[in-house]
Amino acid sequence: MNLTLYYQTCRKHIRELIFESLYIHSGASLWGPLKELWETVDGAVLRRQQESVHLLDLQLKKNKPHFLSLFKNPPKSAEQREKVRKASTEGIAIQGQQGSRLLPEQLLTEAFILSDLFDIGELAALELLLAGEHQQPHFPGLTRGLVAVLLYWDGKLCVANSLRTLIQSRHGKTFTLDLSGELVALTTRFTDELMSQGLTKRILTLVSEISVTREFERLQKERGLGNEKHRKEVSDLIKECRQALADSLFSWTCQSPLTKDDTLAVIGHLETVTAQADGSLDSVNLALVMALLYCLDVSFVEQGTEDREDLLQALPLLTERQYVAAVHNRLMDGQPWKLPGLQAVCRLAWALSLRVLSQLPQGSALVEFTEADEALADQALLGDVFLFMKEGMLGCESFAQEEFYVRRLHSLITDFLALMPMKVKQLRNRADEDARLVHMSLQMDSELPSSVRKDLEHLMILIGEFYSKDTFGLELGLEFWCPTESLQHTSLQGSYLGMALQRPPHKQVVLSKFVRQMGDLLPSTLYISYLRMLKGLANGPQCAHYCFSLLKTNGATHSDNIQGVSGSPVSWEHFFHSLMLYHENLRRDLPNPDAAHYRHPPLRGITQRELEGLTSFLQLLTTIITWSENARLALCEHPQWTPVVVMLGLLQCSVPPVLKAEVLHCLAAFGKSPEIAASLWQSLEYTQILQTVRAPGQRQAAGIEVELNEIESSCEEYPLTRGFCHLISTLVESSLPVNLGAGLRVPGFQPYLNFLRDSVFLPFPTRAYRRPAEKWEVADSVLEVFHKLLRDYEPQPPDFVQEMVELQGEQVHADKPPGHSIMFHLLNDSPMLALCLSLLEEGVRQLDTYAPFPGKKHLESAVLHCLCLLDLTLQKEGVFMDLLRESQASLLVSPLEQLLQGVSPQTRRADHIVNIARYLYHSSSNPEAAFQSAKILRRIANYPNIQIRLVGDFTHDQAVSDKLMAGFVECLDNEEAEEGTEKGDDPQKKVARIRHETQIHILNLLITSLELKTPNLALYLLGYEVKKPVSSTNLQDPGVLGCLRSCLHAILSLLQRGTERRSGPVLTQQAPHLAELCYQVIYQLCACPNTSGPTMRYLRTSQDFLYSHLQHLPFILPSNQIAALSQMSWLMKTAAIELRVTSLNRQRSHTQRLVSLLLDDQPHTQHTADGESGIEEETRSVSGFLHFDTVSKVRRKLLSVLDAIDFSQDMPELLQLDFFERTQIEQVISNCEHVNEQGHTVCNIKLLHRVLVAEVNALQGMAAIGQRPLLMEEVNSILQQVVERNRVRRSLSAKRHALQSWRSLVETLLTACPADLIPADDRQLIIRDLLLDLHDKVLSEDAAGELMPIVAGAVFTLTAHLSQSVLSEQQQCVGLEASSGFASIANSALHLILRKLLDFILCTGGGYQRLRAHLYGSLLYYLQIAQKPEEPDTLQTAGKAMWERLTAPEDGFSKLQKENLAIIENYGKALMEVVCRDACDGHEISRMLALAVLDRILTIDRQNQWLVYICNSGYLRSVVESLRQDDTTLQNILTPQPPLLKPLYLYESKMALLTRVAKTGQGAVELLRCGVVAQLIECQVFDMVPDRDAHRVMRDPSGFIPSPMDRYRQILLPTLRLFQVILTSTTMNHHQGAAQVLQWLIVHADTIQSLLRCQDLSMGALQELSLLTGIISKTALPGIMLSSGMKGMKMSVQQHMQTLIAIFMIIHQFCIVSDLSGAVLCPQVCANIMEYCQTLLLQSSAQAQFSICLFSPSGSEPAGRDAGHLSSTLPSMTYSRAPSLALILYLLKNSAAEFFRFHQSHRQSLGKLQSLDQLPPEELKELCQGLVSGQGGVEKISSVQRSLLAKRRLVQLINNRAKLLALSFYIIETCLFVLWRHLEYYLLHCTPADPKDSLLPGLSLYRSRLMDRGLQASGGRGLGLSRVSQQDLDLLKSDMAAGFGEALQRKLLEVESLYSQVRSRYTFIQALVRRIRGLLRQTKS
Repeated sequence: MNLTLYYQTCRKHIRELIFESLYIHSGASLWGPLKELWETVDGAVLRRQQESVHLLDLQLKKNKPHFLSLFKNPPKSAEQREKVRKASTEGIAIQGQQGSRLLPEQLLTEAFILSDLFDIGELAALELLLAGEHQQPHFPGLTRGLVAVLLYWDGKLCVANSLRTLIQSRHGKTFTLDLSGELVALTTRFTDELMSQGLTKRILTLVSEISVTREFERLQKERGLGNEKHRKEVSDLIKECRQALADSLFSWTCQSPLTKDDTLAVIGHLETVTAQADGSLDSVNLALVMALLYCLDVSFVEQGTEDREDLLQALPLLTERQYVAAVHNRLMDGQPWKLPGLQAVCRLAWALSLRVLSQLPQGSALVEFTEADEALADQALLGDVFLFMKEGMLGCESFAQEEFYVRRLHSLITDFLALMPMKVKQLRNRADEDARLVHMSLQMDSELPSSVRKDLEHLMILIGEFYSKDTFGLELGLEFWCPTESLQHTSLQGSYLGMALQRPPHKQVVLSKFVRQMGDLLPSTLYISYLRMLKGLANGPQCAHYCFSLLKTNGATHSDNIQGVSGSPVSWEHFFHSLMLYHENLRRDLPNPDAAHYRHPPLRGITQRELEGLTSFLQLLTTIITWSENARLALCEHPQWTPVVVMLGLLQCSVPPVLKAEVLHCLAAFGKSPEIAASLWQSLEYTQILQTVRAPGQRQAAGIEVELNEIESSCEEYPLTRGFCHLISTLVESSLPVNLGAGLRVPGFQPYLNFLRDSVFLPFPTRAYRRPAEKWEVADSVLEVFHKLLRDYEPQPPDFVQEMVELQGEQVHADKPPGHSIMFHLLNDSPMLALCLSLLEEGVRQLDTYAPFPGKKHLESAVLHCLCLLDLTLQKEGVFMDLLRESQASLLVSPLEQLLQGVSPQTRRADHIVNIARYLYHSSSNPEAAFQSAKILRRIANYPNIQIRLVGDFTHDQAVSDKLMAGFVECLDNEEAEEGTEKGDDPQKKVARIRHETQIHILNLLITSLELKTPNLALYLLGYEVKKPVSSTNLQDPGVLGCLRSCLHAILSLLQRGTERRSGPVLTQQAPHLAELCYQVIYQLCACPNTSGPTMRYLRTSQDFLYSHLQHLPFILPSNQIAALSQMSWLMKTAAIELRVTSLNRQRSHTQRLVSLLLDDQPHTQHTADGESGIEEETRSVSGFLHFDTVSKVRRKLLSVLDAIDFSQDMPELLQLDFFERTQIEQVISNCEHVNEQGHTVCNIKLLHRVLVAEVNALQGMAAIGQRPLLMEEVNSILQQVVERNRVRRSLSAKRHALQSWRSLVETLLTACPADLIPADDRQLIIRDLLLDLHDKVLSEDAAGELMPIVAGAVFTLTAHLSQSVLSEQQQCVGLEASSGFASIANSALHLILRKLLDFILCTGGGYQRLRAHLYGSLLYYLQIAQKPEEPDTLQTAGKAMWERLTAPEDGFSKLQKENLAIIENYGKALMEVVCRDACDGHEISRMLALAVLDRILTIDRQNQWLVYICNSGYLRSVVESLRQDDTTLQNILTPQPPLLKPLYLYESKMALLTRVAKTGQGAVELLRCGVVAQLIECQVFDMVPDRDAHRVMRDPSGFIPSPMDRYRQILLPTLRLFQVILTSTTMNHHQGAAQVLQWLIVHADTIQSLLRCQDLSMGALQELSLLTGIISKTALPGIMLSSGMKGMKMSVQQHMQTLIAIFMIIHQFCIVSDLSGAVLCPQVCANIMEYCQTLLLQSSAQAQFSICLFSPSGSEPAGRDAGHLSSTLPSMTYSRAPSLALILYLLKNSAAEFFRFHQSHRQSLGKLQSLDQLPPEELKELCQGLVSGQGGVEKISSVQRSLLAKRRLVQLINNRAKLLALSFYIIETCLFVLWRHLEYYLLHCTPADPKDSLLPGLSLYRSRLMDRGLQASGGRGLGLSRVSQQDLDLLKSDMAAGFGEALQRKLLEVESLYSQVRSRYTFIQALVRRIRGLLRQTKS
């Protein structure tokens, strides 16, 4: 025991004692602590909870005074009275509450009344009242005073129950509870001390003092009694208190003897006891009598138990002479008791004890007492001991319910017979003598002698009565039968082998002899008693067999009979012979049915005495054949006796109805065997007991119908009708013949059903009954038949077809099955339904009185049958109505749920469903009715339209509404409910299971209803608003603001029990399925938008529900893993919602608490109950990978929940079948499958069983009959296999659900909760732990494949978060190069994660492609971690020498990347194969992700191993060739309404991969070899340019589906990029690549022309232009344009020139348009074109004089003067002439200006980046706005996040400007080169032509120039030179000199000096400027 804790508790108790007088206890000292005491005792002794011994010890020490002064109340005192009086003015301190509280005057007045009423201290009374006020919501309709009365008695009962249980746990001589030694020692020590302080006398005093009547008188006077229910509850509590006290004494004496004084006190108490009105003892006095009998019991001495010696030592009868003397004298005392019979019983018990003592060695010392045993026995017999035992003891109801009463009385009876044989012999002699006297007096007609004693008769009747009730199935009567004959056949072999037979015990031999001898020469007076005794002794399967044998051997053989020798009168021979004689005699008197005197048949045949004898015989026969099937068959098949025929004959004779009823009961017992039942039906039909065929000309009915209507009705007694119902009930259970009565009438059961319905059931309420109880007995028996018929009926299609049968040559309608007929009546507004409903109303009205009335048990049973009928109808009506509809028969039926909404004729209100629901209010007394009621309501709840009506009906009347609510709550609150799977016979267990099932149905009703529209039943029952909007509900604790206790409170209190203890919520262990449903209801309430707000507020504030439950996760239940997983699933889903909601509402502390609970690996300090240490002790383990911290870590809650989900799943083996065909069986099984309520696909076992049994029954022939047992065995194995399959499916489903919930909780934690709640380093470690654990579980050998997809999804999310977390951490601390790891998470951990991820990918094998999609996503996220973030381009790189860069230390990124690659390469071909296969085939998303993975790996694979693999294995060719197949799908995508965009995204992924491959020279060459360009040339999709304007209208309003033009660009741009990369990468084989790309340009020339001419300046158009110009510029390489032969000519040079000019015009416009969104694209296009020009110039010739001219020699700049004018003139001159050199000059100036602008911007951004911390908030906001979409988006971002975003934005800006600078610089250089080349030609080599020819269109100039070159390679260029006039050249020179002035030259040189830092050479511009300047200055030679 924990010592410190013990001392703390002691201190606490001392404190409590000091303050007791000052405080009042909030839980009421007379109730709260006592309730706690009882719960502890119950938990320790009966429930056997762990750790309970220590708690029990504390409680016993604390409550010892309550036991010592049993039931004594705290005394009143003037001081207390004064204090309470002042409580309304000065207030009073309440324990557990701060300050003092003022109490209202009314409360104090009530407290004084209560104090006087129970004579208790004023403070105690006040406490009781306050507790009553607190408990009031549990007792709707009662005031606090009435509740206080209940609590007062409940407190007393808790003490009494605790006392009884403690005493029962002692070790002793009678029974044991199998408790731990420690516990038994504790309770024994404690109870011994109580006993020594006079417990016995105190109990006896209390039992005498407390009486219900007296207490009720006192309460009545002070108005302390409420409604009927309250009265019943108070009276029950008082009775239970008395009973528990008496039982305590009884339990003590069972185990240990009482002292002398205590024993005498008990005897003294019994002397004064009186009997009840019927002569029996009440249960309390019976317990005390039994206590005394056990005190005087020494029979246990004979049982040789191992502790016999110890028990003998403790027995005062043997060890204390005074004890024996005192008891002996007291019992020998001649003073008569108030009950002489009771005195006789005690004397007999004492006499038998003395007889046993006399036979023991220790008994020699007690000779003077033991000799008196005979005298005592005589006295006992004179006191009619056996008569009292029968009437006084057996007559008490509670006798048969206590096993140890039964055992003690059994030992008393058998000891008397065994130990006093002479007494028995005397009794027999006396009986024989008396019989002679009686016979003589009858002969002489004189009076009977007065001296006749009936002791033996009483003994026999007692034995008969006692053994005929065997509640516990003990079959104690077996002691009366010696197993001689039954063992002969089995044991012959045994004795033959030399094994001696075991002799039966002496006692058994004596008892058996008694039974036989009593039957020999039996006097007639004892005949009936003997038969009754046999009937009792035949009760039980073995006893019945022995009795049957006895009666068989008693009889004379058949040969004896012939010789006239009569056998024993007690034998089958005699019985059946007599029966046949009666039948013979009575049959002669059979009346004519038409005779008038039939109504008053003569009864001359049977005297009263004979009637009694026959009745006794029939009852004995019924008992034997009920228990023994062998006897049943043997008697039935006996050729001489033919009992069934004789009995049916007797039924036709005129004998009293009572006898006929017995005959019918006997026939019913015969009918229990199916083989007899079938023939019995035919005999029944043949004898026309119920007339089913009318003879022609017969005027009136005959048979049982007449007897019912004329004889029984006039007698007002109905035994015959009840017997007939019982017979039919038994027969329909065994068999229901279809062709009954064939040939004489329409075959079938219909006439019997009509009789039962129309003659028995419908008139039963209107008949008169002499015995009121019989009314309900009749109703019960007939409803039982209906119930069985409907239960066994399954609607079949043939039932709805009108079949015909032939009857005496005519065709008549066949009858339907009886179940069909009952269904039809119940689905119509028929009298039968009306009577059932009125019976239900009558039943609930009677139950509401809470008073006993005759026939109550049968009324309850009848009501139960009615409820079952309604339930079965609701269950079967769906199939019934479907079949009816399909058959198109003309039957009219209405659904029962609609009929139940009809108006009741009695109340004129539609209250049928309300009446059904009211049975829930009586669940404590009628659990089964409540169960059926809940079941019906649940079926009705499935109909949404009815729900709204129901809510109205339920809430219409406030009183009824409160009562209904209380009923539902009471069912849910029931503490006796127990979840059980085993179908035991223990009635208590059965009731507990029914209560549990009721709770399940109510919860399912709530779950179903919550899914329907509002208002619905669930909202009403759970306490939400149904008349206002649901979301306006304000949930409160019960009693607050008048809030009733609702089902929600009940569910929460069920779940909350035990949450404060270490073991966790009790319900999850004790009723796993119930707990699962409770959690589901809570989840549904939290998930539904209407109820979510109120529910979560209430759970958070009033209950702290989630925290208190989550801290106990995981729930481990080895016995019911499925339920535990489901419980956790619902709880985790609810927690996920809570985290999301609290995060959204910024309830930071709530979120923080839950987050730390789920994720912390530091031990939590738990709030613990007394004597318990925190939860963490059992879960303490070192967690964390590669972490060896000194602090003891605990496993993170989330991880331990994951541990609880077992990934392995045992699968059932394949069926091993000998007879059935496996494939067919599998087919049948799949046909029987359906989806159950939980959404699992399971097989309907009952249906499968029916199908298989029908199959077996259909087999014909002898062989089939012989093999039937084997077939049935196989059927059984199939069913077991299917049950196992169902279990596996449910198990997998539960695991999936749990894993899914776990995943959603993890994702919510990482995504929805504020990021700063989990620091970045912790976040990474948490994700690491989660990832590693997940992988470990999923990669284990036996992990179930069904769970993999969810794991993959979780892995994906976790990796994404890991990547995000690492990247954001790096952004925050850039420049810190951690050597061990890359971030908080070590590199080694990252590598481990990668390995496991790759293992997971490989272990998924060929299947699971969709699952791998998640894993590829994870892999991409993982690889992203090692991707270096974008760094700002500072333009300072030129300063670093190459050597410096080579020797720089490796940074973390490249190191991690290298290691990653090494790990990936370790997996070799296997991994490559999987990824490549997925990339080429399968589901689109998986393919896209696999392609992305390939792309990513190729990026980091410097060794090109993967590239080589995909090239060599043909996967690359496969991807390339698939492009051609994509053509048609891509064309479909360009339609205005595309089918699906999947192919487009897949195409983009492929192109991205190909582009990646092309980025290496090797890859580009491979691509060309695979013919990628050739494939693309064949694609026609490129020519399908959508119409730009037409599709603007067709835009998708959501903006999700791109417009056709955008889709077209998504197809075109990747292709162009691919070409561009190929052209850049192919250095060696450049010509080949360029030629192929040019081929593509030629094939799609028209399209390209149109794209180049495009006037659209959108982003997309710019991208097109940028890429196209880039490609064109790269294909214009030396030799390509001409060497490509005839193909090349197709795209003529003219087109090139036109294209070029068109482009220039656009460029010209761009130069005017200021900075667009595509800031980089415009300069890019310019750069491409200038590159093209440069290429052409270089191609034409190395020297300027042979160069071709692209620009006309005009230097004037219209643009500079008038931009508007220019743009308007541009189009017209597009084709008229070549562009002028002025354009180049203009471009040069512009670019120079832009360069400075960009340079300035670049410097500013760099400055901002370096001083980011000092930036003002406004500027930060402005920077973030570029990356955050939406209004106010920036406001919500934290400051840390804001600076990160600003930094990212600045890096983007810097790099953008760096790119623009590079482009501007390139344009400047190229422009200068082109300008120089042209000026050199024009000013040095050009010969001017005739002035009038000047300014010819440049087109012809260009063409002639080309032809010139082509034809005369050596030189004739004069043709083209004569075109330019001297005037043009002069003008050119002057314009150029003006344009290319000093200012521009300085600018250009400055550009070079600024930019030179980036480049190593920086004299190009300088040189060109110098040359141009020189050209412009010199004069032409």
